[in-house]
Amino acid sequence: MPEVYDRGLYARAAMGLAEQMERTNRMMVGFDLALGTGALLAPSATLRVLGHDEPSPEAEELFRRCAPVWLTFAVAHMVAARRGESRDWWALAWLRGTELFTDVLWSRSSGFSRPGARQGLWLAGAGNLAMTIGFAALSRRR
Repeated sequence: MPEVYDRGLYARAAMGLAEQMERTNRMMVGFDLALGTGALLAPSATLRVLGHDEPSPEAEELFRRCAPVWLTFAVAHMVAARRGESRDWWALAWLRGTELFTDVLWSRSSGFSRPGARQGLWLAGAGNLAMTIGFAALSRRR
């Protein structure tokens, strides 16, 4: 979007839904790549970043098992960013829809003791809902 210079200030038109969802998509490439890589290579440290206590060996391996899921999400976001076809945005809406309640359920774990960790997981669910709606809307516009 072009910027306008007026009276010493730069102004930019408000961002539209398509631009916001494309920006969110690019950010999610990095987020899911970092989460998947962290879960695979450093599950204990990644869980601590998320607010989890030191995990048991079983919990660590269960978390590591989720790495391919997040790495697959990263690839799906990359495909949509590169190709941008309607089917790509619809696939992202579907993928994010599968994640609507997973973090909310996970927040029930007694391992999350850092203040705000559980609320953060609930916000992740809200973020997935927003992405599901936004990506679905974008799929209809392309």
